[in-house]
Amino acid sequence: MPLQARLAYYRSAQFATSTTGGNFTMKQDPKCNPEQWVSRASGREEIPASAQTPTSPARREFLRASLIGGVGAAVVTAVKPMGTDALERSAPSRPDEISAFEFDEISIGDLQDAMKSGKHTARSIAEKYLARIDQIDKQGPAINSIIELNPDALGIADALDKERKDKGMRGPLHGVPLLIKDNIDTADKMMTTAGSLALLGSRPSKDSTVAQKLRDAGAVILGKTNLSEWANIRSDHSTSGWSGRGGQTKNPYALDRNPCGSSAGSGAAVSANLCAAAIGTETNGSIVCPSSSNGLVGIKPTVGLVSRTGIIPISHTQDGAGPMCRTVRDAAIVLGALTGIDSQDAATADSREHSYTDYTQFLKADGLRGARIGVVRKTFGFSEKVDKVMEDALDTMKKQGAILIDPAPIETAGKFGDSEFLVLLYELKADLNAYLARLGPNAPVKTLQDIIDFNEKNREKELPYFGQDTFLKAQEKGPLTTQEYLDALAKNHQLARKEGIDATMDKNNLDALIGPTGGPAWLTDHINGDSFGGGSSGTAAVAGYPNITVPAGFISGLPVGISFFGRAWSEPVLIRVAYAFEQATKVRKAPRFLPTVNV
Repeated sequence: MPLQARLAYYRSAQFATSTTGGNFTMKQDPKCNPEQWVSRASGREEIPASAQTPTSPARREFLRASLIGGVGAAVVTAVKPMGTDALERSAPSRPDEISAFEFDEISIGDLQDAMKSGKHTARSIAEKYLARIDQIDKQGPAINSIIELNPDALGIADALDKERKDKGMRGPLHGVPLLIKDNIDTADKMMTTAGSLALLGSRPSKDSTVAQKLRDAGAVILGKTNLSEWANIRSDHSTSGWSGRGGQTKNPYALDRNPCGSSAGSGAAVSANLCAAAIGTETNGSIVCPSSSNGLVGIKPTVGLVSRTGIIPISHTQDGAGPMCRTVRDAAIVLGALTGIDSQDAATADSREHSYTDYTQFLKADGLRGARIGVVRKTFGFSEKVDKVMEDALDTMKKQGAILIDPAPIETAGKFGDSEFLVLLYELKADLNAYLARLGPNAPVKTLQDIIDFNEKNREKELPYFGQDTFLKAQEKGPLTTQEYLDALAKNHQLARKEGIDATMDKNNLDALIGPTGGPAWLTDHINGDSFGGGSSGTAAVAGYPNITVPAGFISGLPVGISFFGRAWSEPVLIRVAYAFEQATKVRKAPRFLPTVNV
């Protein structure tokens, strides 16, 4: 979601394309500055043959990932970013023209069984997903969820197949294809850009801890997903799912509707069955909102459970990475692969007694029996249709033996919106500058001010629909020793943690709190920006506490989710009750790529 508490949220005092230039010509060249990339994007500059690298095609279209060669060798090619004009002129395939996919709605466990039996290999699975990406993401409905494919994916799959044969499997993710958000560093042939043209050509020298843990678990990173540029922190008038580099991602349930949140590409890709699972990141709502709008399970973990090292930051007190999957079981599997202490991320030290490498042990079909669930009624009321879905969900929980405390108000909710925004402004400047410094001397930009200047110089491509007002406000802030920042941060933690979630749960002896994750997907609108109606992510986000969303129902064919959130490190309890709810309802339905729906 667009920083639910403060971007689109900021517009309501509580909650958060396209370029039309020619093809991008790309090469690895540390001397090539961002302005040259943009010049090449508009076709004004060609790369001489003598400057081309042997591993890079001479003429890559920008951002179009497809397959070439008789054996389906994956290369990163490109597609023109899409904005309002592209949305209007695109002619997506009719739903009845989209062929069934062998791996539609398949689970990680079923993929693993297929490899164990010999029916499939990691390579054959990766090939089929890459072909489906070309068919659905880049052609046909063209949901535009993937910003770049990994040219080494099939080679990695081959190596994992050999390892399985010679040594056995590493674990449940061995050979399983995943996608990760394009603000997560990978030390490979893919770039890490946060969707910004300012970071074109940026290839970090080290994997992020998240990417390294996925590799260690044996996952095949197929590529990177599009996102709301800079994780939706550039402006409070943004359109979710749009980036200057990647264009606009569509919602696979209705192509004219928004996928929500900065992890929009991850949500759309998983929902459209273009991978087994994906990783998103969240500062406030950007895992749970796109999961809800795309009919997925999303886990925003406690800050510190998953390392943020190597992830382009907004806020070290609120940022986190987590799984976005089609089932709670799959999300539990992926979460277990991501946890652990990281000496480079101080927040992970607190997870030492609270993390697990296997969260599937907490999957209990009767996990709601006897569970005390607090209903946060103040998060209801923004939509009668959403309220109806929620009431049905509450009835299901009662039938499953849950004890509902209704209402269970968080008395401090809504009282820390301004202080949250203030903290984000200070931390954005400090944390982003620190990230850029770690990229070294060849970084395309070195500071937040450099990014602001780049955007101004390239307004037609970077600022066609909304500006960079939040960046400008952040640039004005001082260091993290400033008393204004320290006071705001203390206020956030006092009101969201001690007097917020902790107080409510202590008073009512609760296992979890619940609220609607959000409403059905809104129409994508590059003129007016996002029109998110409501949600419940704010308090858990500011507290740094965990939040899990599960599909709860549909409104006119568009999915909506329910959020389970609670104390720090309560992932085991939340997974237990979320799984029990999922098993009792089984709401998830695959998208049909409809051109539109009537709501």
